[in-house]
Amino acid sequence: MPNALTWRKSTHSGVNGDCVEVAELPTGTAVRDSKHPDRGHLDFPAAEWTAFLTAAERGEL
Repeated sequence: MPNALTWRKSTHSGVNGDCVEVAELPTGTAVRDSKHPDRGHLDFPAAEWTAFLTAAERGEL
């Protein structure tokens, strides 16, 4: 399944590659380390991912 996902990085990612990549899933979001994409990814349900993004935008993290 990881090969079937379309991964993307933030436009704020540095040139050194220290970032994460995300991919949309039917029921949420997958996250992986861009330096080690072969080591798998974490899946987050849509509600959890939305809560994380909201907290990050508010500076709560």
